[in-house]
Amino acid sequence: MANQISQEKVQSREKVKMKEQGKKIKKQATSEEKQSNRRVRIRLIPIWLRLILIIILFSASLAGGLMVGYGVMGDGKAKDVFKKETWTHIIDLVKEDK
Repeated sequence: MANQISQEKVQSREKVKMKEQGKKIKKQATSEEKQSNRRVRIRLIPIWLRLILIIILFSASLAGGLMVGYGVMGDGKAKDVFKKETWTHIIDLVKEDK
């Protein structure tokens, strides 16, 4: 009788192992299906081009803001903001206050 009980335990352990192996195989199959079902994303604008566009747009907005600030609010000519003499004059004014 004890021998029969131990054989039943061994058989039940084998069944549990088989179920676990089946679950592992199913998980692998589902992960492979998920990978195969993924869509390949094709970008219209590549990342390197996006970075360059961001830098260009940032520079253009900075230049535009400087021109508006100096030309409209400061009552100067907008193109003068790009001259070196303008910036040396502004720096001299700032350092003079100290």
